Amino acid sequence: MVATGRQQQYAGIGLAILTTFIWSGNYVIARGISKQLPPVSLAFYRWGLAAVCILPFAWKAIVAQKEILIANRWYLLWTALTGVSIFNTFIYLGGHYTSAINLALIGTTSAPVFATFMAAFFLKEKISRFRIAGILICIAGILYLLSAGSLQHLASLHFGKGDLLVLISAFTFAIYNTLVRKKPATLSPLAFLAVIFAVGVICLVPFYVYEVTHEQAVQWTPGMFAIIAYLGIGNSIIAFFCWNASIEKLGASGTALFGNLIPVFSTIEAVLFLGETFTVVHLISGVLVIGGLVIANLQFQKRTRT
Repeated sequence: MVATGRQQQYAGIGLAILTTFIWSGNYVIARGISKQLPPVSLAFYRWGLAAVCILPFAWKAIVAQKEILIANRWYLLWTALTGVSIFNTFIYLGGHYTSAINLALIGTTSAPVFATFMAAFFLKEKISRFRIAGILICIAGILYLLSAGSLQHLASLHFGKGDLLVLISAFTFAIYNTLVRKKPATLSPLAFLAVIFAVGVICLVPFYVYEVTHEQAVQWTPGMFAIIAYLGIGNSIIAFFCWNASIEKLGASGTALFGNLIPVFSTIEAVLFLGETFTVVHLISGVLVIGGLVIANLQFQKRTRT
């Protein structure tokens, strides 16, 4: 029993870290191609590709579990709306008004806080003093990075239109985290993802049609196709499988905390691929975030030893 508990925890942590590593490029892309591809279209193509890729593999499971899916149709609709239709679309909308750094930092600091308190209220998950301390340390690390280690910069921070859109995005993802924790145990993970991807895309259709009739035609390039493939297969199918599995092992609030690693990974990627400078501020911020994650999970470690 002890070994099983520890293995579950370590597997959940590994899956959460892998997911945040994959997702770390999403915020950079949202800002980087904001002038080349409208936000709803980007979301529609991303989730459309994900749905097309996963449905053939999930079709047998969907047919076999048709009655379960129908019985949980409203649950699946709300899960699709929050986790697919709204979450990333608002990130892409925010990319038109704020920087990639703000997208990642605001989204990753607010989502775990929302998710933790939603899990406590709706799922009755206990918030231990370790979990609260870990959240506060993670937030301190992100704020330290956001302010470049300066209290003066921190005092002058303000939320613009794009920042508010990202806050809405983070709030909806926290709802998604909570809903995933309530997924019927008999529902296949493959069928679950395929259905919410498809339903999420369907919900985007009217907004996509409006956008393509009011925006300039997209200039498709090999790089644009590669971005859609990365978002549709990596950020959607692979990452969501890993994230949902982590939620089952660590809980909604425990998994959500690992979202704080996204700006840390984004910084590393910027250094490696964009030639940006890695500073002491980045190092201290990373140590704080990782330390916060360790402290937040001390409670779980103590429980699995008994």
